[in-house]
Amino acid sequence: MRRLCRVLFVAVWIGGLAVEALADSPPLIESFLIEGRLADGIAASKQHLAAHPGDAEAQLGLAAAEFLQAVERLGQGLYRHGALGSRSWLGRLLPIVRLPVPENPDPIATSADEVRALVKTFLDDLATAERSLDALAVDDVTLPLHVGQIHFDFNADGIASAEESGWQMFQTMMNGRRVGRGRGVVDDDAGNAIAKAFVIQFDRGDAYWLQGYCHLLSAFGEAALAHDADAFFGVVGPYLFAKPASPDLPAEMFAETSRGMNLPFDEVHIADAIAAVHETRFPLVAPERMEKALHHLEAVLTLSRKTWESIEAETDDTAEWIPNARQTGVLPGMAVTAEMISSWQDFLDEAEAILAGKKLVPHWRLRDGYGINVREVFLQPRDFDVVRWIQGAAAVPYVSKGPCTNRATWAAIQRSFRGQFLSFAVWFN
Repeated sequence: MRRLCRVLFVAVWIGGLAVEALADSPPLIESFLIEGRLADGIAASKQHLAAHPGDAEAQLGLAAAEFLQAVERLGQGLYRHGALGSRSWLGRLLPIVRLPVPENPDPIATSADEVRALVKTFLDDLATAERSLDALAVDDVTLPLHVGQIHFDFNADGIASAEESGWQMFQTMMNGRRVGRGRGVVDDDAGNAIAKAFVIQFDRGDAYWLQGYCHLLSAFGEAALAHDADAFFGVVGPYLFAKPASPDLPAEMFAETSRGMNLPFDEVHIADAIAAVHETRFPLVAPERMEKALHHLEAVLTLSRKTWESIEAETDDTAEWIPNARQTGVLPGMAVTAEMISSWQDFLDEAEAILAGKKLVPHWRLRDGYGINVREVFLQPRDFDVVRWIQGAAAVPYVSKGPCTNRATWAAIQRSFRGQFLSFAVWFN
């Protein structure tokens, strides 16, 4: 961990010097982001743009602040409900509850309906940011930001604490636990130095990237809201929130720990895992949201092409968030090669064909020449039963004859990314 932080510090420090040398004055939005006053920054940006509608930097700054506000509001909701986040092994697996939200000493009870309300608010906020990004009409735009010094107000106390910083979030999302709380801590001075040096110069390609991420997150949210997950929440709620309303096993009635059965595993977790699998049956309640999810995914692919077209055209090399093969990014150990970029285009081709229904997805139980039409899964949705999908029965309404995506294509893509395709895919979007 110490070595990673030293390497990261050198990388972002050099990038930060380059950005500081270029910037005559910080962007309008930056002081608001650093002070954790996102709402004030959004208001100031809108006022500035009303008088200077052609200011591309201010437009990108507004969109960035609106996206960060979407994250902040989600974090504030999780704080109110006492989300366990990195204190829960299940929470560490789910990025949406892995935000560095301070521990709430007095959380409110959480029901499945309240979780849905959090998702709906998040979707509305993402749509606001996406519209601002879509309004960015020029190609020549840069926005240098001290990302590590950005602050959120997750607990809504009006104080921009170190625990709510951009550097804290970066570390938490990367490591699945909070810096400053036990394992993984280097020391405060080192963390502060890296945070101050962590500068990224965002450009047009990054704006397309962020717009694509708004659509990607929205696709997940729409698909989740299309189904009823109340029964599933009854099982997993205690692993995600401090006070789940109406849990399947009331705390006052059931023991939380082993009773000395001498098993090589925690029988409580095993029993809950079995129950969770049993409840992975999600009735369809809003079919129109599945079609919206499909359109969001299609937009992700379109924007990814625009992202890489813009990135490939870049000739500078200054604090790059996502570099081309001729540039150096701010993240150490994440070099991008021409082969990766070419393979990413292959992935986009394959994904577009699948979403369009031009290529089918094979299932272990289907004969050769048959596959699942993923497009129809979104356009003709049904109740979602994970077990029956694995078994094959749930796939039957969507099976047809035709060309299927094949293992050779995906194996070639995986090789280009040195076996780390999923990690790069999360970054590349």
